[in-house]
Amino acid sequence: MNAKIELKVSAIKDGTVIDHIPAKDLFKVVAILGLDHIDNAITIGNNLESAKLGKKAIIKISDKFFETEEINKIALVAPEAKLNIIRDYQVVEKKVVETPKEMVIGIAKCMNPKCITNNDKVTTKFTVLHEEELALKCVYCEKITDHDHMVIL
Repeated sequence: MNAKIELKVSAIKDGTVIDHIPAKDLFKVVAILGLDHIDNAITIGNNLESAKLGKKAIIKISDKFFETEEINKIALVAPEAKLNIIRDYQVVEKKVVETPKEMVIGIAKCMNPKCITNNDKVTTKFTVLHEEELALKCVYCEKITDHDHMVIL
């Protein structure tokens, strides 16, 4: 007799669920949102089956709601991510992340080791060249960084 076994993760009363994160980008999302520095209860699932992504990750954060600007930072590493806002165990709102349209400031590191941002206390600034296949151009040295080579600060 074959029994199907599933892992059950408890629901959260109030908070945010971030779903459809590519598994390889889970910890970049954790870093972008500073989840490693908060005391809220957090449940993380990684390498879960996904028809759309192959392998995905999910993050559930109790009693935490993000501002639109914070949410859109996720798009730099996980543009497929979806957010569900939970109140009293019910999904009350669904949000889609959006890649910043013009500028990305202080989030990503420039790939050029000689760039002023890597040698002095200068905040990184990038112009968004392409939103779909993310490409950022450093305002200072003009080096282009793509999604696969992006390092989040």
